[in-house]
Amino acid sequence: MKKQHVTLTDADRTTLEALLAKGTLAVKTFKRATALLELDRGKTLRAIAETLNVDYNTVAAWRNSYRSQGLDCLYDAPRSGRPIEIDGNQRAYITALACSDAPEGHARWTLHLLAEKVVEAGICESLSHTMVGKILKKTN
Repeated sequence: MKKQHVTLTDADRTTLEALLAKGTLAVKTFKRATALLELDRGKTLRAIAETLNVDYNTVAAWRNSYRSQGLDCLYDAPRSGRPIEIDGNQRAYITALACSDAPEGHARWTLHLLAEKVVEAGICESLSHTMVGKILKKTN
Protein backbone atom coordinates (compact mmCIF):
# COMPACT_ATOMS: atom_id res chain seq x y z
CA MET A 1 0.00 0.00 0.00
CA LYS A 2 1.19 3.51 -0.79
CA LYS A 3 2.16 5.94 1.94
CA GLN A 4 -0.80 7.97 3.17
CA HIS A 5 0.25 11.62 3.15
CA VAL A 6 -2.71 13.04 5.07
CA THR A 7 -5.13 11.52 7.53
CA LEU A 8 -8.36 13.49 7.62
CA THR A 9 -10.65 13.48 10.62
CA ASP A 10 -14.19 12.26 10.02
CA ALA A 11 -15.49 15.81 10.44
CA ASP A 12 -12.98 17.20 7.92
CA ARG A 13 -13.73 14.43 5.42
CA THR A 14 -17.48 15.10 5.72
CA THR A 15 -16.94 18.85 5.32
CA LEU A 16 -14.79 18.39 2.22
CA GLU A 17 -17.25 16.00 0.61
CA ALA A 18 -20.11 18.41 1.34
CA LEU A 19 -18.14 21.28 -0.23
CA LEU A 20 -17.47 19.27 -3.37
CA ALA A 21 -21.10 18.18 -3.58
CA LYS A 22 -22.23 21.82 -3.61
CA GLY A 23 -20.95 22.40 -7.10
CA THR A 24 -20.44 26.14 -6.64
CA LEU A 25 -16.83 26.34 -5.48
CA ALA A 26 -14.02 28.49 -6.72
CA VAL A 27 -11.56 26.46 -8.79
CA LYS A 28 -8.78 26.97 -6.23
CA THR A 29 -10.94 25.68 -3.40
CA PHE A 30 -12.18 22.76 -5.49
CA LYS A 31 -8.67 21.65 -6.37
CA ARG A 32 -7.42 21.96 -2.80
CA ALA A 33 -10.39 20.02 -1.39
CA THR A 34 -10.03 17.31 -4.04
CA ALA A 35 -6.31 17.00 -3.38
CA LEU A 36 -6.85 16.58 0.37
CA LEU A 37 -9.45 13.89 -0.16
CA GLU A 38 -7.22 12.06 -2.63
CA LEU A 39 -4.26 12.27 -0.25
CA ASP A 40 -6.46 10.78 2.45
CA ARG A 41 -7.39 7.93 0.09
CA GLY A 42 -3.71 7.12 -0.38
CA LYS A 43 -2.92 8.60 -3.78
CA THR A 44 0.59 9.89 -4.35
CA LEU A 45 1.46 13.56 -4.70
CA ARG A 46 2.54 13.00 -8.29
CA ALA A 47 -0.72 11.25 -9.26
CA ILE A 48 -2.80 14.03 -7.72
CA ALA A 49 -0.67 16.69 -9.43
CA GLU A 50 -1.28 15.04 -12.81
CA THR A 51 -5.01 14.63 -12.17
CA LEU A 52 -5.51 18.26 -11.11
CA ASN A 53 -3.04 19.63 -13.66
CA VAL A 54 -0.89 21.36 -11.03
CA ASP A 55 2.74 21.03 -10.00
CA TYR A 56 3.93 18.35 -7.58
CA ASN A 57 5.21 21.07 -5.22
CA THR A 58 1.79 22.72 -5.16
CA VAL A 59 0.15 19.54 -3.88
CA ALA A 60 2.93 19.19 -1.29
CA ALA A 61 2.31 22.79 -0.17
CA TRP A 62 -1.45 22.09 0.19
CA ARG A 63 -0.63 19.01 2.27
CA ASN A 64 1.72 20.98 4.52
CA SER A 65 -0.74 23.81 4.99
CA TYR A 66 -3.50 21.35 5.91
CA ARG A 67 -1.20 19.89 8.56
CA SER A 68 -0.54 23.33 10.05
CA GLN A 69 -3.88 25.14 9.48
CA GLY A 70 -6.53 22.47 9.09
CA LEU A 71 -9.35 23.25 6.66
CA ASP A 72 -8.46 26.94 6.70
CA CYS A 73 -5.88 26.01 4.06
CA LEU A 74 -8.69 25.75 1.49
CA TYR A 75 -9.04 29.52 1.30
CA ASP A 76 -6.49 32.22 0.56
CA ALA A 77 -5.45 34.48 3.42
CA PRO A 78 -6.67 38.07 3.11
CA ARG A 79 -4.20 40.30 1.36
CA SER A 80 -3.19 43.67 2.66
CA GLY A 81 -3.40 45.56 -0.59
CA ARG A 82 -2.72 49.19 -1.10
CA PRO A 83 -3.98 51.47 1.69
CA ILE A 84 -6.78 53.91 0.92
CA GLU A 85 -5.36 57.34 0.22
CA ILE A 86 -8.62 59.24 -0.21
CA ASP A 87 -11.50 58.24 2.05
CA GLY A 88 -15.24 58.64 1.53
CA ASN A 89 -15.49 62.07 3.17
CA GLN A 90 -12.73 63.45 0.97
CA ARG A 91 -14.40 61.98 -2.12
CA ALA A 92 -17.70 63.56 -1.09
CA TYR A 93 -16.01 66.94 -0.67
CA ILE A 94 -14.45 66.69 -4.14
CA THR A 95 -17.79 65.74 -5.67
CA ALA A 96 -19.61 68.57 -3.85
CA LEU A 97 -16.95 71.03 -4.97
CA ALA A 98 -17.31 69.90 -8.58
CA CYS A 99 -21.07 70.40 -8.36
CA SER A 100 -20.73 73.92 -6.96
CA ASP A 101 -20.35 77.09 -9.00
CA ALA A 102 -16.99 77.61 -10.66
CA PRO A 103 -14.66 80.16 -9.06
CA GLU A 104 -14.59 83.71 -10.27
CA GLY A 105 -12.87 84.13 -13.60
CA HIS A 106 -13.66 80.58 -14.74
CA ALA A 107 -16.65 79.41 -16.73
CA ARG A 108 -16.50 75.90 -15.25
CA TRP A 109 -14.40 73.61 -13.09
CA THR A 110 -11.46 71.85 -14.69
CA LEU A 111 -9.81 68.80 -13.20
CA HIS A 112 -6.62 70.78 -12.58
CA LEU A 113 -8.56 73.55 -10.85
CA LEU A 114 -10.45 71.09 -8.66
CA ALA A 115 -7.21 69.39 -7.63
CA GLU A 116 -5.65 72.74 -6.70
CA LYS A 117 -8.69 73.85 -4.64
CA VAL A 118 -8.84 70.55 -2.72
CA VAL A 119 -5.16 70.84 -1.77
CA GLU A 120 -5.63 74.54 -0.86
CA ALA A 121 -8.56 73.64 1.41
CA GLY A 122 -6.36 71.11 3.21
CA ILE A 123 -8.56 68.13 2.34
CA CYS A 124 -5.59 66.21 0.90
CA GLU A 125 -1.85 66.78 1.02
CA SER A 126 -1.55 66.17 -2.70
CA LEU A 127 -4.00 65.25 -5.41
CA SER A 128 -3.53 64.86 -9.14
CA HIS A 129 -6.03 65.93 -11.73
CA THR A 130 -6.24 62.34 -12.99
CA MET A 131 -7.30 61.14 -9.53
CA VAL A 132 -9.98 63.83 -9.45
CA GLY A 133 -11.21 62.51 -12.79
CA LYS A 134 -11.34 58.95 -11.45
CA ILE A 135 -13.27 60.06 -8.36
CA LEU A 136 -15.80 62.02 -10.39
CA LYS A 137 -16.17 59.21 -12.92
CA LYS A 138 -17.43 56.92 -10.14
CA THR A 139 -20.25 59.29 -9.20
CA ASN A 140 -23.51 59.67 -11.03
